[in-house]
Amino acid sequence: MSQIGARGQALEGESATSILNYYYKDVVIAPVKDNYLLRVNIGHQLNSVSISTQSKSGILRLIPGESQGADTSTGSRNFPAKVNLTFGISGLNIMSKATYANGRVINLPVGQTWTIRWSGTRDLEGQDAVTSVNVNGVITKYRYGQIQIKSVKTPTDGYRMEVTNTVRLHDEYLWGIGEMPSSWPAAALQAQGIASRSYALNKVGKYNTACDCDIYAATRDQSFIGYAKEIEPRYGQLWKGAVNATATDTENGIAILYNSNPIAAYFFSSSSGQTESGIDVWTRDVPFVASVPDPWSLDPVLNPRYAHWQRTVDQNVISLAFGLPNVASLEIASRNPTGTVGVILATSAEGQVRQLSGEAFRSKCKIPSAWFDFLN
Repeated sequence: MSQIGARGQALEGESATSILNYYYKDVVIAPVKDNYLLRVNIGHQLNSVSISTQSKSGILRLIPGESQGADTSTGSRNFPAKVNLTFGISGLNIMSKATYANGRVINLPVGQTWTIRWSGTRDLEGQDAVTSVNVNGVITKYRYGQIQIKSVKTPTDGYRMEVTNTVRLHDEYLWGIGEMPSSWPAAALQAQGIASRSYALNKVGKYNTACDCDIYAATRDQSFIGYAKEIEPRYGQLWKGAVNATATDTENGIAILYNSNPIAAYFFSSSSGQTESGIDVWTRDVPFVASVPDPWSLDPVLNPRYAHWQRTVDQNVISLAFGLPNVASLEIASRNPTGTVGVILATSAEGQVRQLSGEAFRSKCKIPSAWFDFLN
């Protein structure tokens, strides 16, 4: 689904179902069970992370090991608001400490897995609290579920921490999806909510040991920004309302189905005016991903950032993308039927030639799309 296209169609009066049927072919839009718990990776291969709550009268509970449901651990400990819990990796183990508002520091037991809960959630009664997670200076707020911190061995860098937020897919997860501006028309928001639900349902039960998760919070899957989406000034409740509008009851929500199963509903910001097929993007057939006209993406009013764009890419970035010592020339060798770059050739000063698909070049060089020409 083209998100700009979804917006354009919504402004023209199309419904969410109509938008989805336009972009996803031979699918059924129907309610399915979606009240599963989803383990979302919110911090990948970390050396350190800190967690706190600033909510007045809120509490954090630190539980040794992994805990689901009732807390039966004898080693659990509660901390009041404004206590900062810091975790750092040391070999296989996770070292932790609690820093109080008055500066007092308590070293906590060494562990390899921790569970953190906060009051006002399913598993811990009390004052509603919001938890802040600080990863490399970036603070993200979480209102729902619980957080797990686990020591996981990486292929090359020893042990690192994987941080996950386990939330209910039906609402807690979808309320935090940050893939579309909340100010957009309701039909576009609902289409995005259904697509995001479908994508997440496709991930349920596919646990990944590398991230200790079902799904990443980043764009390698889909952007999950936690409580920030719900509390956006003016428009946050519009997104939450759109998600709720796609739920049919407390345990079921509308999804996109192919052969009765939720699809990995791929979506993107905008296209070159024509979306691409699975063959064009992944060199494999994805039956519900077909090429369709997407004129809304070329409308500079609807798509001011990407209807037309220009980027400068550093020579070193291009060389690294192709695995060459340098790049003396670039040539677009072929284009896909939609006009995007199919294959691009790079030649070094020494005469070495390497090739990449247009999509691989886009990803490695971090440009907006594979629809481009060289200016010189």
